[in-house]
Amino acid sequence: MGTCDDLRQYGGAHAYFQTCPSRPVLALLTSKWALLTVGALQQGPLRFNALRRRLDGVTQKMLTQALRTLERDGLVTRTVYPTIPPKVVYELTELGHSLTGLLTAIQDWSEEHRDEVLAARGTYDRRAAAEVEPVRPVGDQWPVAGSPVVPPPTRTGAAAPACTPGPLPRPAAPRDASVRLSS
Repeated sequence: MGTCDDLRQYGGAHAYFQTCPSRPVLALLTSKWALLTVGALQQGPLRFNALRRRLDGVTQKMLTQALRTLERDGLVTRTVYPTIPPKVVYELTELGHSLTGLLTAIQDWSEEHRDEVLAARGTYDRRAAAEVEPVRPVGDQWPVAGSPVVPPPTRTGAAAPACTPGPLPRPAAPRDASVRLSS
């Protein structure tokens, strides 16, 4: 018995394993254009160009791929009418309609928390764009996480020394020719 079966038997989170059969379904549900296409078809059947107009920003290629995937997975049916030119209509299957509750919940959550998510993005982007201060030693020790970092001294024309973790090396004492060091 595989790990997925073992965890499923006990109500475990089997979708977190890459070999779990539910992974491809999860991948479908995380596809932006597939979800938006299902959402657009909630109102009823649509022809390709009407669907494309409803999904602002989708390319013909992406919509075609999304529709083929949804049809293959049984969420959408494609009906071709024998007219000249051929009329093709897409509509949700019963399985596709069962997904609309989840889509509504995702849409509601997105609209309710939009401002919070955008504020968090702004905070992150400002923090990421700020100039990174180099870490400088305090005295002869490198700062420890959580300790204040002393601002670097200003230098003109001198390059900053290379930084390495650990205690700073002590400068060598001037050698006096008359003093011999014993080993």
